[in-house]
Amino acid sequence: MIRTRITEMLGIRYPIVGGTMMWISNADFVAAVSNGGGLGVLASAIYASREEFAAAIDRIQELTDQPFAVNLNLFPAMRPIDNNDYLDILIEKGVGIVETSGHAAPEELSVRFKDAGMTWIHKCVGVRYARKAQSLGADVITVVGYENGGATGKLDIGTMVLVPTVADAVDLPVIGGGGVSDGRGVAAVLALGGEAVIIGTRLLPTRECPIHDNLKNALVGACELDTMLIMRSLNATHRVWNNAAANRCAELEDACAGFEEIYPVVSGDNAKKMFDQGQLEAGIVACGQGIGMVQDIPSVKDLLDRMMVEAEEALDKIH
Repeated sequence: MIRTRITEMLGIRYPIVGGTMMWISNADFVAAVSNGGGLGVLASAIYASREEFAAAIDRIQELTDQPFAVNLNLFPAMRPIDNNDYLDILIEKGVGIVETSGHAAPEELSVRFKDAGMTWIHKCVGVRYARKAQSLGADVITVVGYENGGATGKLDIGTMVLVPTVADAVDLPVIGGGGVSDGRGVAAVLALGGEAVIIGTRLLPTRECPIHDNLKNALVGACELDTMLIMRSLNATHRVWNNAAANRCAELEDACAGFEEIYPVVSGDNAKKMFDQGQLEAGIVACGQGIGMVQDIPSVKDLLDRMMVEAEEALDKIH
């Protein structure tokens, strides 16, 4: 059994964190990741009211007795209610682990995290931001390399360089990701100085993932070349699955279109048509290059169990 500072600090069986995915990382899916031995992370920005968010926390606590975290998104456009309101509920419900992600570490919120005795994970894009979060009292740093699905940041640094540079720059344990789809990726991140991995793309084709089977099957059939970068012109670069909506977004950017023209193409409403109805060209879906290593649709538990067996086998080969 691989044990690290992350597994000990968070109380999880495996050094694997489920990436926060908008409209996907709901209560049931988070519980599945935690029950599978990893750390499930709830996307708070899915919930537009205090009541809905509180009900989601209750649902997770009904479904699992394992640790889980909640993501507080620091992008203003991505949070329906004030993060302090979300945090009030986390404290009230006794949630012990919080993840933040966004352009800058949250100085105001960090004080409340510490006062509440919470373990604070901050997800950022590089050394300068990691050091800032450490100075504010973060307990864990998460970084993902350029291969990852979703927001890639603006530094364009690959996982092989990003994880060790951040691990060397801070005294905190580091969670690393970007292209991790199997146990070899887990072993690689550990060898680079990380103490856990974060996975998002690989969780999409799992039985419990709340997306349509049409999309799961399409992703299983994808290769490492089937992603593309969009929204760089908006200073919000995302790696997504290469489909009609993604290509339409790229065309608009090439034509110097503004946010008002691009948003209807990349909106969450369109993404939900993909997730709920299986309309594969309707919207965009975050997808990393690691999709090329995905060959099946297992349960979350079976996936995490398999990844850890593969990781131990990979590390044994190095000895």
